[in-house]
Amino acid sequence: MEKFVFFGGKGGVGKTTVSSAYAHRCATSGMETLLVSTDPAHSTADVFDQAFDDDPTPVEGYDSLSVMEIDPDEAVDEHLMEIKRTMGDQVSPSIVNEIDRQIELAHRTPGAHEAALFDRFIEVMRGADEYDRVVFDTSPTGGTLRLLSLPEYLGGWIDRLLSKREESVRLFERAALGDREPRRSRVGDPIIARLQGRKENFEFAGEVLRERASFYLVLNPDQLSIRETRRAIDSLREQDLVVSGLVMNRLTPEPDAEEDGRGARYLRERVETETERVREARETLDPPVVATIETRVREVKDDLLGAVADELDIDIGVVAN
Repeated sequence: MEKFVFFGGKGGVGKTTVSSAYAHRCATSGMETLLVSTDPAHSTADVFDQAFDDDPTPVEGYDSLSVMEIDPDEAVDEHLMEIKRTMGDQVSPSIVNEIDRQIELAHRTPGAHEAALFDRFIEVMRGADEYDRVVFDTSPTGGTLRLLSLPEYLGGWIDRLLSKREESVRLFERAALGDREPRRSRVGDPIIARLQGRKENFEFAGEVLRERASFYLVLNPDQLSIRETRRAIDSLREQDLVVSGLVMNRLTPEPDAEEDGRGARYLRERVETETERVREARETLDPPVVATIETRVREVKDDLLGAVADELDIDIGVVAN
């Protein structure tokens, strides 16, 4: 099993329950475990009856489990403020106000949340040495797919920016006359240095996601969920990311044989439909179904979290180097 484990799926399928149960299983097996929530509608606090924030916080009642909830809005603010500080040091005072205006507009730019959130992903992955397992409870499928595609797309974009900046510096140096010294050199240019740093971060993230991470998709036993899962598998495959398994969540419990009331008949018909959906998932989707989890009558927390964890046929194994 890889060190970084991602649980994804469409909204409302139970990703937080499954990722929390898996983190519980890892931690109670003695592994130092960090559960990271990136879903704006954080539910980990409800699972563990404890407040969490952007810093890893030990979970009460556990010896080896910590949780952090990444706030996308706060991540965007920090991301843009860092850009503002960096640019302010590298441009003339006359255009600082224009930079401020562009930074404010960037808050509403499509993709700002994904870029900022991915920076936090990288920080978490780079700073995870003290943990044996890092479990990500991700946002709904569309946002997660955009997030995981960033190393490829932004990596190429940064390559083009680097090429243009290096050419700009080269032309500036060539135009320098007499004793006039160029303000920048390609070796010491801070913009090139920052772009190189960003490129290295995306290369690191791409390597980790492809070689040191496992991906599991959570779905419910209905056609809409199966269709979206199929699209997610294909999209991840396009990024050279392989889904290791599927977790079929919220299956209806079958009534006892002697029950024959209206409710029991409804449940049997529902179970029959869901059984067909599970079969469809097993036969038509490439990754194996590694768990089928029944719906509980109350919220999954405390002792129920351990019960769900026991139903997950997902190896906790040894962390790959």
